[in-house]
Amino acid sequence: MAEQHRPHTGPSPAFVAALRSAVRGESDFGAAARALTTMDASNYRRVPLGVLAPRDADDIAAALTVCQEYGVPVVPRGGGTSIAGQATGTGLVLDLTRHLNAILAVDPAARTATVQPGVVLDDLRAAAAPHGLTFGPDPSTHSRCTLGGMIGNNSCGAHSVAWGTTADNVRALEVVRYGGEALRLEQVPRHAGGERGPDGVRGTSPHGPHGPHNPHGPHGVRELIDAHLALLRTGYPGLPRRISGYALDALLPEHPGGPDPVRAFCGSEGTLAVVTEATVRLVEAPRARALAVLGYADEAAAAEAAPGLLPYRPLTVEGMAADLVRESAGLPRGAAWLFVETGGATPAEARAHAEHVLRAADAVDGAVVTDPAGQRALWRIREDAAGTATRMPDGSEAWPGWEDCAVPPARLGPYLRDFRALLAQHGLRGTPYGHFGEGCIHVRIDFDLLTPAGVSGFRRFSEELADLVVAHGGSLSGEHGDGQARAELLPRMYGDELVALFGRFKDLWDPDGGLNPGILARPAPLDANLRFEVLPKRPVDVEFGYPQDGGDFAGAMRRCVGVAKCRTTQANGAGVMCPSFRATGEEAHSTRGRARLLHEMLAGEVITDGWRSTEVRDALDLCLSCKGCRSDCPVGVDMATYKAEFLHHHYRGRLRPAAHYAMGRLPQWLRLARPFARPLNSLSRVRPLAALAKRLAGIAPERTIPVLATETYGRWLLARQGKGTEVFASDQVVHLWADTFTEYLSPQVGRAAVRVLEEATGRTVLPHPRGVCCGLTYVSTGQLDAARRVMRRTLDRLAPLPGHPVVVLEPSCAATLRTDLPELLPDDPRAPELADRVRTLAQYLEEYAPDWTPPRLDRPVVGQTHCHQHAVLGDAAERRLRERMGLTGELSGGCCGLAGNFGFEKGHWEVSVACAEEQLLPSVRESEPGAELLADGFSCRTQLDRLAGRRARHLAEVIAEGLSTEEEPGRTGGDGGARHDPNGRP
Repeated sequence: MAEQHRPHTGPSPAFVAALRSAVRGESDFGAAARALTTMDASNYRRVPLGVLAPRDADDIAAALTVCQEYGVPVVPRGGGTSIAGQATGTGLVLDLTRHLNAILAVDPAARTATVQPGVVLDDLRAAAAPHGLTFGPDPSTHSRCTLGGMIGNNSCGAHSVAWGTTADNVRALEVVRYGGEALRLEQVPRHAGGERGPDGVRGTSPHGPHGPHNPHGPHGVRELIDAHLALLRTGYPGLPRRISGYALDALLPEHPGGPDPVRAFCGSEGTLAVVTEATVRLVEAPRARALAVLGYADEAAAAEAAPGLLPYRPLTVEGMAADLVRESAGLPRGAAWLFVETGGATPAEARAHAEHVLRAADAVDGAVVTDPAGQRALWRIREDAAGTATRMPDGSEAWPGWEDCAVPPARLGPYLRDFRALLAQHGLRGTPYGHFGEGCIHVRIDFDLLTPAGVSGFRRFSEELADLVVAHGGSLSGEHGDGQARAELLPRMYGDELVALFGRFKDLWDPDGGLNPGILARPAPLDANLRFEVLPKRPVDVEFGYPQDGGDFAGAMRRCVGVAKCRTTQANGAGVMCPSFRATGEEAHSTRGRARLLHEMLAGEVITDGWRSTEVRDALDLCLSCKGCRSDCPVGVDMATYKAEFLHHHYRGRLRPAAHYAMGRLPQWLRLARPFARPLNSLSRVRPLAALAKRLAGIAPERTIPVLATETYGRWLLARQGKGTEVFASDQVVHLWADTFTEYLSPQVGRAAVRVLEEATGRTVLPHPRGVCCGLTYVSTGQLDAARRVMRRTLDRLAPLPGHPVVVLEPSCAATLRTDLPELLPDDPRAPELADRVRTLAQYLEEYAPDWTPPRLDRPVVGQTHCHQHAVLGDAAERRLRERMGLTGELSGGCCGLAGNFGFEKGHWEVSVACAEEQLLPSVRESEPGAELLADGFSCRTQLDRLAGRRARHLAEVIAEGLSTEEEPGRTGGDGGARHDPNGRP
């Protein structure tokens, strides 16, 4: 473990008492709450004193009053996705997402909405959609970023070409200054005759009016502006994506409509006041959209082409180069692409606009995509780039810091050439992409931020790049704000005099300097507070191999950059991550939150007891080990593996929870119980005995004990094959993995698979050697020494069967063999060899029986793709097989909530049910009569049996039934809602 750092000093008891007596919201000064908020999505880390979740604007005003009295800084925080460090701080963090997340009004006639600062952008868009409206700015984090954060950073997104920045779309703000004074900032509208209305800014206290109208902000701001008119008129570059610094030019008297305090406030990064309410503009959403995808020889050619497409009034002009595309995505020929979205009243109109763009573009190749699924697939490449770009193609790390410079669009091509040359000069690599139509470039660069020499190189590059951006007439920030990453360099862009004016403007709003100090005005150095410097300098002794992170557990913790895709409140189609966050809404139960706690565990400052940490243990307790983050997280965080690693160390040499012994060692108990299956099944139906057994085993009282098979799959197969006396050639056999669940709990699945495999291939399914096990239950409970013993024994017993594919029916076991086996035994060459041989039933049939015609069933299906299958194995072969069988409909995403031992463990019932209620159970209730209920995982079938009262079947069972139906005309399928037992009887 890392050398331990000294813990940070906590808040004074007097401050805590005063705060708690003044507010109704929850405050938390514990280690976990502080650890969860040390970082945002930037390179920076600052340890706060505590976290407050205010319930309303009065709570915010009261908290800011108390903080001023005790000299405690305040950091407003929304989704925590800021990339420049402005959502981190050393004082009191205001979590504005927990309670202040209401959409207060939507006015379709006025095309406005009034929202609280913690409203997630996608929730606002969903509320506006029934009226044909939307909020125009849409950063790639739209599923989790908040309106308050967007206002603080003046966020933009892909559609700013059409609808502008956040500042262009905010009409009025309610804000509270440090000390508790409330102000209302309003845009100054024009009347029909061109006269300005009377609106401006009025000051109020939380209990009534305070101060005169003032169209600039607090007292003194107007005088400051009037005294520096010439500087303000000449000091700002003219470009659409100028986000850097304070927008003091919005307060000039000649500003369209007069001084605009709302626009001046947007982009202030929480340094002036805290937003408590916002009235925003809504725009008409096109009824139909099309996407013209244009291929170019390189990114500079794409950049030079982008301005020429703006006269066609596109909704977006996005660009990216080939080094960001890791997999084939159906893109046109080229080494760089422009995504040009067009809108229309009808699909035909949108397509016509896109085809017009395609004809007008001087592209190497191009295509128009109108299919919504095809558009989503392409946009996902672009939206995931903030995470994808954090790993170079060779797996090395890349970081933000120069994430969003902007230059005039006409200068973008030359700028990109110079930028690439500067990267080469410094021996750095990056993958530029972004809003080419507005000259804004995102890039993550492989800085060395782990060594003093590397950090010095980061500073030198930053200074030279700032000069390059300014030389091209650009802005250091074109979207995400300056924060700590770039604010130090603002004098290179604006000059010392204008930057000094920024400081005076900040002082008029916040004379005590209590709001987000060190950000934007009088900033901390760009190379201070780096989040990596607290991590251990020596390798951490761990059990898994972490091949994607060079075997370095600290490197695995650096993988989470905080883009927070795991904080989405709705599952994305077939996506899984992160079911526990969606069930609880708590940061600690998101993938990012758990990664932050593990990071702080390694740092040893806030969480000081290392692997024994109760804070980390409690956060990981509700991790379902679904592996959804392994595929759905843009940077491939694998929390299931990290959880297993932590549990191994946490309980080493200590008594474990009862469920670890009961369910973690399930294969052992089932082997011992096999001869007594009938009496044990009878006893499990005696309620007092079942309750006692569940209490002793740490099983949730709401669960029923699974029924044991009276004839195991292995015994049935041995009897069927004449106890293995016949000798078969290697090309005449199929090796079907006898996993624990198929063997002892659902042998009917194995029997059905044998029927299907032998019918489709003409080969004979042979019994596996006895005692083989993937080790899944040991891994999921962190019993990694035992897992390795089981895995080595399995490899020993499979040694006589080299090179043969192994069909695995249980997706979680297949995923364990594919990933955990080689990662727990990195020095055993047999482990990756076996992992490569693993196939699902559908994969095997597609590969080894390509000409076989499956039975045609022609019925709808409902159910859920197993989360491990989604994350590790993929379900493309299953989709194709279902299509050939006439099984129509999509399986839902998310997680069933049982997730192996998770849903059985005491204390997990509510979260388990909530996960099932998210997608799976509603889809089953809404399914057509006679729909086939599919679930390849034993956990999924068990959950459906318990919560829906419906029998779900493995795909193998459905195919086998179809084969029987072909032999017996007139027999019909469907389960009719019947329950089942493991012996195949209804």
